[in-house]
Amino acid sequence: MSEQEVARAAVVDGPGHAPSSEVHDGRRSRRNLFSGSVGRNIGLVVALVALCIVGYATAGENFANVNNLLTILRLAAVLGVLSIGMTFVITGGGIDLSVGSVMGLATVWASTLATQTMAADTHWIVMVGVALAVGTACGLINGVLVAYGKVVAFMATLAMMVGARGLAEMISNRQTQRVTEVDAFLEFFRADLLGVPVLVWMFAVVAVAGWFLLNRTTFGRRTVAVGGNPEAARLAGIKVKRHTMYLYGLVGLTTGIAAVMMLARTTAGSSTNGLFYELDVIAAVVVGGTLLVGGRGTIVGTVLGVLIFTTLTNVFTQNNMSTSAQAVAKGVIIVVAVLLQQRFASRARSA
Repeated sequence: MSEQEVARAAVVDGPGHAPSSEVHDGRRSRRNLFSGSVGRNIGLVVALVALCIVGYATAGENFANVNNLLTILRLAAVLGVLSIGMTFVITGGGIDLSVGSVMGLATVWASTLATQTMAADTHWIVMVGVALAVGTACGLINGVLVAYGKVVAFMATLAMMVGARGLAEMISNRQTQRVTEVDAFLEFFRADLLGVPVLVWMFAVVAVAGWFLLNRTTFGRRTVAVGGNPEAARLAGIKVKRHTMYLYGLVGLTTGIAAVMMLARTTAGSSTNGLFYELDVIAAVVVGGTLLVGGRGTIVGTVLGVLIFTTLTNVFTQNNMSTSAQAVAKGVIIVVAVLLQQRFASRARSA
């Protein structure tokens, strides 16, 4: 910049002030910051704090005590693990309606008399392995149908949702299967570590691993690319079909982990486990800021979305409000979240 241009900038902007372009850029960067992921997460934190204030104002010490906090976290753990896997699938441009049914099937298969007997004779890790294998297998089947069979994700996972629930009913003969042969399994997963339930620690570990995988690895970058523009990702050298199959296998793996947690929490395998969980999972992911059309995902937002829904349920329960009122409140939250997503998307396109 010449001396004349510097002098002209000083005259226009006044002495002691930065050039107007720099001021404008600074304001724009701050505006973009708070309209991006940071702004969304701050909004979710504010919503969560507001829910806690409402809970304390309406339920008092019944809400604001350590035991109730641990109850909220324990209930959020299973839903949270499912939501971490769903975040990857939705970010990659897909959807999985079968997570609840597959989780129910995995709890049933892992709690059959044959599996429990084998675990009692060897180690309780057998039950864990069975649950993970069932969940991952179902996820990979979904992935193959979507990626290579070219079946619409909605229809493929809807078929799995119905089929997995039916298979679980056939295996269990529509009866609840209690975990009675493997006490060590329950002792381990129902224990506390540093005063916090093991299930909550499992949720935390899965969340941290999911954040690292999505934000710090090539797999995560490819997931965002596939969800944003599959054709461009293919031209860039990404094997889109194989990656899509891996995404569904990943959500199947997290479903198996959630099945282990559900089995430990309820001490029983049942075909009704996970009923309608897919709706809560998708809602938590969308409220957290992951775009339904793919191309953008956030693990931090998903965790906050899960905590918001779980806290909302707890507040309603503390105040003896009906499940119908809970459903209406969740529906309103989902609609608002989708409308905000559309607003942010249109703003990003016009920028």
